[in-house]
Amino acid sequence: MAGLPRALAPLRSRDYRLLASSMGLSLFAQGLWTVALVWQVVDLGGGPGALSLATSLQAAGMLASTLVGGALADRVPQRRILLGVALLQTAAVGSVALLSLAGALALGPLAAASLAGGVATGLYYPAYSALVPGVVPPGELLAANGLEGVVRPALAMAAGPAVGGLLVALLSPGAALLATALTSAAAAACVAALPTLPVRREGEHPGLLTDVREGVAYMVGTPWLLATLLFASLMVLLIMGPFEVLVPFAVRDRAGGGPAEHAWVLAAFGIGGALGSAVVASLRLPRRYLTVMNLLWGAGCVPLVVFGATSQLWVMIAAAGLLGAAFEAGTVIWGTLLQRRVPPALLGRVSSLDFFVSLAFMPLSMALAGPVSQSLGLTGTFLLAGLVPPVLAVVAVLAWRLPADELAHPLDEPEVAEPVAAPA
Repeated sequence: MAGLPRALAPLRSRDYRLLASSMGLSLFAQGLWTVALVWQVVDLGGGPGALSLATSLQAAGMLASTLVGGALADRVPQRRILLGVALLQTAAVGSVALLSLAGALALGPLAAASLAGGVATGLYYPAYSALVPGVVPPGELLAANGLEGVVRPALAMAAGPAVGGLLVALLSPGAALLATALTSAAAAACVAALPTLPVRREGEHPGLLTDVREGVAYMVGTPWLLATLLFASLMVLLIMGPFEVLVPFAVRDRAGGGPAEHAWVLAAFGIGGALGSAVVASLRLPRRYLTVMNLLWGAGCVPLVVFGATSQLWVMIAAAGLLGAAFEAGTVIWGTLLQRRVPPALLGRVSSLDFFVSLAFMPLSMALAGPVSQSLGLTGTFLLAGLVPPVLAVVAVLAWRLPADELAHPLDEPEVAEPVAAPA
C-alpha cells in the first residue's frame, strides 16, 4: 500500500479531477452502450450479421475521424473538442433511446447512432491524450496512467456493462440507452467546468493535411512506434471481431446465458484489467518495457481459445479476466511510453495515429466475425484469435530489435523527446 499515495497524487489537481471525472463518465457510458447495443439488436430480431453491421460502422466512424482529431488536438484547445464530443454522444444515443422506448426504433437509426458514436470516440482519444500532460506534472504521468488503467476497465468493462445488463434484464434495452445518454450529458458538464488551456505548440500552424503528414513521418521514422503499432493493428484484426461480436453468442449458445451473463464476462474483463493496471502502476516499469508490453498483449490473447472450447460460464469469465489483466497492464506501459518519448507538439497526432493504426482493421474484423464463424465455427475462429497474436508479438520484438531500443531509452531516467522527422 506504500505506493497508493503516489498513485493518487494526480487527483490533487482540481483540473485533473474534472478531466478524470469526465473520462470516467464517458467510460461508464461506453460500457452501458456495449451491452445496450447488443441486446437492442437482438430485441429487433437481429443476429451476428446485424450486430457486425452496427459495430463495424462504429469502428469505421472512429477510423474516419481520428487522424483529423489528432491534427485538431495539436492546434485547437482540447477542452472544446471534448465538450463537442460529449454533446454529440448525448444527442445521438438520446435519440435512439427515445425511439426505443416508444417502440419505433429500427436497425437503421441504431446503426447511425453507432456511426456517430464512433466519430465522437475518434475525436475524443487524441484530444484527451494531449490534454493530460497539460494538467499533470511529468513526474505524475505514470501515476495518472495507472489510475486511468484501473478506472478504464472497471467502468467501461465492469460497472457499465453490469448496470447495462441489469437495466436490459429488468426494464428494456431502451432504458439502458437512455442511461447512456444521461451519463454522456454528465460528462459534458464536467468538461464544461474545465478551463481552456492553450495548445502546447509554437509557431505557425500549417494545414491539417501537412499536420497529419508530419505525424505519419514521425511514426514511420521511429522503429519502436512503428513496430508496436503494426503488431497492434494485426492483433485487432484477429481478436476484436471475435470478442465484440461472437462472445455474446458463445455465452448464449454454449453456456445458455443471456444479457446478465454476457455482462458478467465483460465485468470480468474489466476487473482483470483494473487489477493488471494496479499491479503495473504500483511497481517500477520493467527495464525491458517494450518487450514486456508486446508480449503481454500477445500472450494475453491466448485465453480467447476458451470461448470456443467450453460450455462453462465460469471458465469464460475467468478467461475474460486474464485477457483484461494482460491487455490493460500493457496499455499502462504504452501510455507512459508515448508521453515520455513523443514531443509534446506531436502528441495529439501520434495519439491519433496510435488509435488509427491500432484500429485500422477493426471494421474489417467486425464485418468478418460473422462470416468467418459460419465457415470455421466458433471453435476454429477463437483458436485463430487466441494463438496467432503471440507469434506476431515475438516477430515484432525481434524483427525491430526492440530489446536494444529499450536499453538505449530507459523510462526510469529523464528522457529527452525524440527529434521530429521531416514531413514525408
